[in-house]
Amino acid sequence: MKSVTIKKIAFIPARYAATRFPAKLMQQLGNKTVIRHTYDNTFNTGLFDEVVVVTDSEIIYNEIVTNGDKAVMSIKEHESGSDRIAEVIADMVVDIVVNVQGDEPFVQKEPLQKLLQVFEDDNVQVASLMQILTEKQYIVDPNYVKVAVDKNMNSLLFSRSPIPYHRDKTVSPIYYEHIGVYAFRKQALLNFSNWQMTPLEVAEKIECLRYLENGVPLKMVITEYMGVEIDTPEDLEKAIQLLK
Repeated sequence: MKSVTIKKIAFIPARYAATRFPAKLMQQLGNKTVIRHTYDNTFNTGLFDEVVVVTDSEIIYNEIVTNGDKAVMSIKEHESGSDRIAEVIADMVVDIVVNVQGDEPFVQKEPLQKLLQVFEDDNVQVASLMQILTEKQYIVDPNYVKVAVDKNMNSLLFSRSPIPYHRDKTVSPIYYEHIGVYAFRKQALLNFSNWQMTPLEVAEKIECLRYLENGVPLKMVITEYMGVEIDTPEDLEKAIQLLK
């Protein structure tokens, strides 16, 4: 029987003007910028046929291409990184699209490998990563997006609020932090970009709620991925300490 080759491309959406920390992707982290760390670590996993940065910024574009790597400029304004990628893949030959956020400089091979493996199940359309949260300060912090899952690890809800609400103090609920690394079948991502933004997505500013509100669950994969997502200057300081 002839084996079918699945084409897998990692895209790194990269905006220059981030709300909480403008120009965060061009901040120096050790001997490289944040976006270069993300690109290099994604490329070095060896899991992808291509790795491409998708950006609205000439500064970020030049940072990538002057090092001989792949970047494309998005044409339209976009509400989310996934929308930005959808614009680029419309005319590309690709089966599985992985969205690695530009502010995830410590991206590792094992979590991405686990993420790709779930697509061996033909029913999975979209998948993402999560890790267990144990510290109260992070559970209540709205910068940490939480996710609740069913018994089969399909997402039920994403929120910046602590979910579940800990009413019964005799039990210890598990809290999961959503890590913003997604994988999609090509058509699932194109569908996403064709749908209007949804009420929960707009309220929470969490793009994957658009899938849930359209009846598409995300298959969640637990990882012990312990990197730092660069959302604030304090996160950058944490990342600098991790490199030492």
